[in-house]
Amino acid sequence: MKLSTKGRYGLRAMIDLARYSEDEPVSIGSIASRQALSERYLEQLVALLKKAGLVSSIRGAQGGYVLAREASKISVGDVLRALEGSLEPVKCAAFYSEEGCLAAGGCVTKYVWQKINDSINDTVDHIMLDELVEESKKVNPAGGCEEPQCSQS
Repeated sequence: MKLSTKGRYGLRAMIDLARYSEDEPVSIGSIASRQALSERYLEQLVALLKKAGLVSSIRGAQGGYVLAREASKISVGDVLRALEGSLEPVKCAAFYSEEGCLAAGGCVTKYVWQKINDSINDTVDHIMLDELVEESKKVNPAGGCEEPQCSQS
């Protein structure tokens, strides 16, 4: 499974938002600056996150964005699914199609694909945003994106 920039950058933006929006709303510009991301692209990502109910906007001079619920209640899976859609690297017709798969009767690989899918979902659903914020504070107390290649990861 390979995540697109939407998933990778969006998760970084959500960690940043969780870290810096505890006291006041955070602007797209400040997230973009700290994370070395394009404001225009970040606006698109935040729109998807808002549509998924993960982010709320606050209007006005002191406005910006905040998490729609506590960071401890938002999983990495919530964020990635909002941005990427399904996280399944293999969508096996044996499990998802009414017609099934022509090889389903004698196919044992379907169990491999199901285990991989289940493992990915279980992993991302058990990593919460607040855990990543705490890790971010340990690894990078100053915040932001310190490495030039950070925006390309």
